[in-house]
Amino acid sequence: MINIYSNLSKKRDIASTLAKSLENPESGNINNPNQSRVIVVTSGKGGVGKTTTAANLGMSMARLGYRVALIDADIGLRNLDLLLGLENRILYTAMEVLDGQCRLDQALIRDKRWKNLSLLSISKNRQRYNITRQGMTNLIESIQNLGYQFILIDCPAGIDVGFVNAIAPAKEALILTTPEITAIRDADRVAGLLEANEIYNVKLIVNRVRPDMIKSNDMMSVRDVQEMLGIPLLGAIPEDSHVIISTNRGEPLVMKKRLTLSGIAFENAARRLVGKQDYLIDLETPYKGIFKRAQDFFFGSENVD
Repeated sequence: MINIYSNLSKKRDIASTLAKSLENPESGNINNPNQSRVIVVTSGKGGVGKTTTAANLGMSMARLGYRVALIDADIGLRNLDLLLGLENRILYTAMEVLDGQCRLDQALIRDKRWKNLSLLSISKNRQRYNITRQGMTNLIESIQNLGYQFILIDCPAGIDVGFVNAIAPAKEALILTTPEITAIRDADRVAGLLEANEIYNVKLIVNRVRPDMIKSNDMMSVRDVQEMLGIPLLGAIPEDSHVIISTNRGEPLVMKKRLTLSGIAFENAARRLVGKQDYLIDLETPYKGIFKRAQDFFFGSENVD
């Protein structure tokens, strides 16, 4: 069972956190469970880049100074640890926490580069046990009590029991799709299921965009995809061969010293998600300067927002 702290213990923890924040005002917001945001990253269709997106968004938000917890909710098929280079450090999973075999802080693995980013796997590859909706909700509430400001849940593909359990504790959702009709149809189905489960704060990320194919009318544009789904757009990620390289190295794209276009797009999406940036990058001119943005503001721009 998850450790349940007493009210007195909670008050002591909050008082200790408040004291630390007063000593170091740059440490971020006070750890208040009510301030944390639980966001599920989902798609319906497999292979569209959910895990890559979760890893890069989580790393970007951690680099912005937020405490972030990444939850790999794919039972038996975890891959988030590989993208972060943490595959050899996982000793315990959420299953051991729920069974009372370890503490939650033992199962949460801190990133070796950014200590404010942690990873929790629901199960090991050899395990096929499914977590219940209540168990998932209790687990996320316990992580919130540890003071994480953002909790990103990497949802398994499909819309079966794994999907239903993964979205149970979420209040927000990111729907990932590619500009393919099959992925868009699955994304539309997922949007309906999220609404049925009272998750109304939903944003869209369009992955693997090819501007050259859009120009030649061989691929739907980001605007077309957004209009078909009717979901607010958070970001558009271009196709990038560096994704395979970064995955093999266990380093998210946003960690590269010289960011590729995809890395810039992921950082842009992360900043928009936390509210630090309100414009979308143009995949044609990603290095647009402040004067160009001001010109777009006053004279209009063709960017989708």
